Parts: sequence; C-alpha cells; structure tokens
Amino acid sequence: MATDIIVPELGESVVEATVARWLKGEGDAVDVGDPLVELETEKVDLEVAASRAGVLKAIARPAGSDVKIGEVLGVIDDETGVAPATVAIDDAEPVAALVDGDGTPPTARRATAPPKARTATRSVAAPGPRVPRPEPVPIPDPAPLANATDQATVPMSIDGPERSALEERVRMSRRRLTIARRLVEVQRTAAILTTFNEVDMSSLLAIRARHRDAFLERHGVGLGISSFFVKAVTLALQAWPRLNAEIQGDEMVLKRYFDIGIAIGASEGLVVPVVRDADRMSFAEIERTIKGFAKKAEDRELTLADLEGGTFTITNGGVFGSMLSTPILNPPQVGILGLHTIADRVVPVDGQVVIRPVMNLALSYDHRLVDGREAVQFLVHVKTVIEDPASLLFGG
Repeated sequence: MATDIIVPELGESVVEATVARWLKGEGDAVDVGDPLVELETEKVDLEVAASRAGVLKAIARPAGSDVKIGEVLGVIDDETGVAPATVAIDDAEPVAALVDGDGTPPTARRATAPPKARTATRSVAAPGPRVPRPEPVPIPDPAPLANATDQATVPMSIDGPERSALEERVRMSRRRLTIARRLVEVQRTAAILTTFNEVDMSSLLAIRARHRDAFLERHGVGLGISSFFVKAVTLALQAWPRLNAEIQGDEMVLKRYFDIGIAIGASEGLVVPVVRDADRMSFAEIERTIKGFAKKAEDRELTLADLEGGTFTITNGGVFGSMLSTPILNPPQVGILGLHTIADRVVPVDGQVVIRPVMNLALSYDHRLVDGREAVQFLVHVKTVIEDPASLLFGG
C-alpha cells in the first residue's frame, strides 16, 4: 500500500517552502518518525518525518523544488521489494574485472537476461595496434632580456573561461532571499534614522563580577549583559511607548506588552526569536530563554512560534567585534537597539581623566512614528539604567 508524503502546515502566513535536501533516497527503508526531507521556509527549516514504515518508493519533488502546503513530496510503499542478485567471488586471489565466459560484464548481462552460472576470470585486453608516442617538442630558451628589471616575473592575468572556472554559484536559501527582500522593502517604506550614545559599563561589569558565581549556583545559568539590556529596554519602552508600536494604515498601534526580539546570527541567516512578556521575567528567566534560543538556532531547531511577533528588537554586533553600526528595523517594528563591543577609553570623571569600559549604543527608529526627541530620550533612559544597574538587578 502506497502513502503520499505531504507538505505539512508551515506556520502562520507561510504557504510555500523549498525542498532543501532529501535525508533518504529512493529504495531506502524507513521507520515511523524517520526524518525524510528537509524544507526551507522564509523563517525556519523543518523536517518532514515518515508517517508509516516501509520503503521510500519515489521522490516527486527533488532538492531545489518550490512546494506548497498539501503538495506531494514523495511516496512510501510498505512493499520491501526484492533484493538484487549478488555474485559470489572467491577472494583467495584478487581479480582485475569479472566477466562471463563470452566476455560480457555480469552487471550488463543481468539487465538483459536471467542469471546463469558464472566463473570469475582475469580480464585481459587483446593487444591492439601500437600507437607511436609523439616526440617531445623542444622549447627554445628565452631570448636574453635587455636589463635586470625586465627579468622580473610578470604574473599572467586570468581571463575568459579560466576566470569563470574560479567562480562558484550557490543557490540562496529561502530565508536569505526573504531577508534580502525584507531589508530592501523596509528601507523603501520606512523613514529610518539612527541616534547614538555611549554608556559606561563599569558598574554593570562590577556587579556582574561580584554576583556571577552565586547567580550561577542559584539559577543554573550564567549572568550575562543581555538580561540587563532587556530589562532596561522594557523600562524605557514604558516611558516612551511609541517605540513599542507599529503603523497599520492610518493608525498607530501602541502595545502594552513587551515582547523583545533578540537577533541571533545563524549559519543560514539572521534569526530573531522573541522573549515574550520580558517585563515580567526575572534575570534568570531571561538568560535561560536567550541561551535556549541560541542553542536551538545552532541546532536548527527554532520553531515558527519562537520567531513570530515581537514589539522591539535588540541586536548585539559587539559579540563579533563591531564598534559602531546602524541597525536596520525589523518590520513592522519601529525601533531596534544596537549593542557594540566594550572597549577601554579615556573619559573625564569629576574633573579627572580615567579609563573606563565604554560601549556604543545605536537606536534606529522609524521617523514616521517616532520623533527625534523621543528617540534620544529613550536612548538616554537606557543609558541611565545601565550605568546604575543595582536597583534594576535587585528589584528596587
């Protein structure tokens, strides 16, 4: 009995996918639950598993095919078929090739005639006419150069087919294509501006160092800087609510919940899983959630539910060494905070010149909804909280 392998539901607003690769080949035995094929969507990759045991009888849509929900990817049959005949070989002495008595290779004869008794013999090619080997063509010595400068080796340029041979064409994944389309679209439809500030990280790093071991022992997760910024952002969003809104037609939708997207760089492209109701979460819960997302992104196990929604985004280019950048909006959101690497700088403090660990902050916002004054004050609010994190950490 044959059973079709169907493209499953792909998630909210996702109706199409691309066949990334088949994990089983035609003729392979499969058990219930075995992953058969990997599909790419614009948000996540997912595997389609076997709903019954049997043999993968046919692949209807090969890798690279675009498919829609409900389409047939392949067929599983519960008939195992007949194993192909094999030829017993006496391995006492290796042979160069196997042939029938009349010189026909066994594999070729098996396709045209029923099996018969065979003997393993050594294949010896009949001598043919000798072809004379061409004589080597002498290469004349180069003419003497006029001076020592001319004797320098001049590299030959590569043109035409040789240059094309050094190029590689790689199909863009559906996620990468979607990222490219959305980035162009948001720059075309939004009025994006970026404002900058810098934050002294001394107090945050000091309090983190003092409580790191106790935090890890108590909660089973390390205390990073991400949770501080998530908490600081939720407080700033409550003070400046237009940065937690979106535009729908001629209305702005002000959101009274705080679902913070955390940008994570994955091999297939940037993903932004969402920490939901971040204002209600403890530092430990935020850290566990972010680290869980990072692990799922690495293992390619993020789900559509992990990525849907989000009211504001935080991206940290500092983990890759970025000193300063202008982050791009994640539509339909109207604000994104960019974090950067922490570097020691000479700064004036109370009339003294001191060295402090400083981070650049960048806030990109949609000027259609957010005025420059609001954006600047939002960023100053985040800066103020980060530079005095003690009350934030202990709930004061």
